[in-house]
Amino acid sequence: MESHVKDLNQAEGGRRRIEWAEREMPVLRLIRERFAKEKPLKGLRVSACLHVTTETANLILTLQSGGADIVLTASNPLSTQDDVAASLVAHSEIPVYAIKGEDNATYYKHLHAALDHKPHMTMDDGADLVSVLHKERRDLIQNVVGGTEETTTGVIRLRAMAADNALAFPVIAVNDAMTKHFFDNRYGTGQSTIDGIIRATNILLAGKTFVVAGYGWCGRGLAMRARGMGANVIVTEIDPLPALEAVMDGFRVMPMDQAVREGDIFVTVTGDLNVIDKHHFENMKDGAIVANSGHFNVEINIPALEKMAVSKKLVRPFVEQYQLEDGRVINLLGEGRLINLASAEGHPASVMDMSFANQALSAEYMVKNAAQLAKKVYSVPDAIDREIASLKLNAMGVKLDLLTAEQLAYLNSWEEGT
Repeated sequence: MESHVKDLNQAEGGRRRIEWAEREMPVLRLIRERFAKEKPLKGLRVSACLHVTTETANLILTLQSGGADIVLTASNPLSTQDDVAASLVAHSEIPVYAIKGEDNATYYKHLHAALDHKPHMTMDDGADLVSVLHKERRDLIQNVVGGTEETTTGVIRLRAMAADNALAFPVIAVNDAMTKHFFDNRYGTGQSTIDGIIRATNILLAGKTFVVAGYGWCGRGLAMRARGMGANVIVTEIDPLPALEAVMDGFRVMPMDQAVREGDIFVTVTGDLNVIDKHHFENMKDGAIVANSGHFNVEINIPALEKMAVSKKLVRPFVEQYQLEDGRVINLLGEGRLINLASAEGHPASVMDMSFANQALSAEYMVKNAAQLAKKVYSVPDAIDREIASLKLNAMGVKLDLLTAEQLAYLNSWEEGT
C-alpha cells in the first residue's frame, strides 16, 4: 500500500487520540454502525482531500465501514496531525498522503496521488482536489459520479465552476447544511481560532482590540468568543445585512482602513483575497498580530508584507515577526494559513460530529441519486439535516415536544382566524 506520511512510529499515539475524539462523536458512531451492516458504499472508490485530524479519521473509518475504498490527502499543508495520518495507514490500511508542513510541490503531488486512485467520488475541503481534477486530470472525470464539499470557500469555487458550465459532475455542499454552518462554523471556528491564537502567542485577550474581518457564521462565532475573553471587538464587512446584525449584536462596525489604526489582533474569515493589504500594514500599530481562519492564505497579502519588511524572524513556533523600515513590527501567525489548525487542533470533535455525519450521509445520498442529479451544486437534503439534528439531540439526552393531532390540523388549515 502506497502512502506518504511523516513517521509510522507515531501510529499508536494517533490511535489513542482518534479513539478519544470518537467518544465525542455519537452521531457518526451510529452511522458507522449502520454502514457496517448495510455497506451502502460497497465498491465505491473515494478520494478525500480533507484536514487530516482525529475527527476526520473517524469520518474516514465510517466510510470504510460502509464499504468504501478510500484514499486520504491533506487539504492544507499545515493542518495535518502526523500521528493520525500514521494510525490510519498502520492500523486501518488506508492510504494517506499528508505531512504537516509539506511544501507546495509536495501538497500538489499528494493531490495527484489521491486522484491516481481513479475515484468514483470526491470529498473535498476547499475544492483543490476538484480543481486539479478538472484542470489536469480530465481523463478521470468519466469515472466520477459526484462529490461533496466541506467548506464555504470550496462551495464558492464550485458554484463559480457551475455558473461557467465547467463543473463536470454534481456536488453536495455540505457546508450549506444547518447542522454544519450553524454549529461547526460558529461554535467550532469561534473556539478553535481563539485556541490557535493563544497557543501561538500566549497573549491575554482581555483589554485588547480584536478585529474580525467578515461577519458570516465563522465571524459571528469568533466575535462572540473574543468578546467572551474580554476583548473589545471590531467587525469589518462589505455586506449591509451582516454589518447591521453585528451592530445589533453590540459590536463596532467600521472599514478596515479605520480598524487597522485601533486593532491589536486581526483575524480574517471572509473567503476573499487581500482583505488585509499593503496600505493596511502601513497603518497598523507596532506589534499588531495578524492571523487568518479562512480556508486559503490569500486573505492576508503576505507578498506585500514580505516586500515591506526589512527583516523577518521566527520568534515563536507559528509566529513570524516582520520588521518594517520605520521600526514597527507586525506578527503573522501560522504563515497566514488556518490558525485554528496550524497551531491548534481544529474544531472540537462534538461539532465535527455533525459536519462529518453530513459528509457520510451525503456520500450515501450521492451513490443512490447521482444518476438523477445535474452537474451543479446541491444543498444537503433537509431530511438528512433534520435527521442529524435529531440524532445529536438524542445523544445529548434532549427531548422535544410533539404536536397533538389538534395542533397539526390547525397548522394545516386556513379556516380559523381571530
